[in-house]
Amino acid sequence: MNSIMKQIRNLALLITLFTMVTVGLQAQNDPDEKEWIQIFNGKDLDGWQPKFRGYELNDNFLNTFQVEDGILKVRYDNWTSAFGGQFGHLFYEDKFSHYILRAEYRFVGEQVSGGPGWAFRNNGLMLHGQSAESMGKDQDFPISIEVQLLGGNGTDERSTVNLCTPGTNVVMDGKLRTAHCFNSASKTFHGDQWVTAEVKLLGDSLTHFVNGEQVMAYGGAQIGGGVVSGHDPSLKIDGKLLTDGGYISIQAETHPTDFRKIEVLNLEGCMDKTAKNYKSYYVKADNSKCVF
Repeated sequence: MNSIMKQIRNLALLITLFTMVTVGLQAQNDPDEKEWIQIFNGKDLDGWQPKFRGYELNDNFLNTFQVEDGILKVRYDNWTSAFGGQFGHLFYEDKFSHYILRAEYRFVGEQVSGGPGWAFRNNGLMLHGQSAESMGKDQDFPISIEVQLLGGNGTDERSTVNLCTPGTNVVMDGKLRTAHCFNSASKTFHGDQWVTAEVKLLGDSLTHFVNGEQVMAYGGAQIGGGVVSGHDPSLKIDGKLLTDGGYISIQAETHPTDFRKIEVLNLEGCMDKTAKNYKSYYVKADNSKCVF
């Protein structure tokens, strides 16, 4: 009798273990669970490269990009001289083409002395950009699509998560647009409040969101136009669509800015449903990444 009871207990234990493993595997391989990549780790600048106009790659000029208390900060505390055109960008190491970028930001403090008026409470998420390594030493902005972040001045209306086009053009309403900046339909955010900017990039088509609300959409993102200098001319192939994506960078454009989260949801990956890492939300297949 004791032997039979022991066998029953062992069988029950095996069933329990099998159920736990099965549930665990199902949770681990849930195709609907979104796997956000925290490209800012909240601790340091690991995975990022600074590039300032007039300085070599990886020279974090006057320690402008800092990490403190879990926040990535753009600061000008060490700038004892007035701004002289040393625009900066902090590049993430990986390239993306189909993805969602989400960033939480706010503007704080006073603009550095000598900063241009248009750069007051101004920063940018530079997307589909050229690599940090391909930037010229004296280049001002990367050839990219800029999602312009703006803060209010306390009085006037000033939309955010706009579009600017350093070395690029886009198509809106079926027409090629060659102006440099376009306002979104967002409201104005005065003061030092946190704002969530989100951009969905499907190759050369982009959609902008502010705090979850869509504020702008366009397609045909391509190299072209001006408003970029000091670049390698061979990289500026006007008319080339940005379907293959590019690199992400954030700006140091003379006004102190905080980022407490920068994350990416990659929409490109294994689309074979029999694979362990298949995701239902992928929109572009890269089955070389499938795991079976």
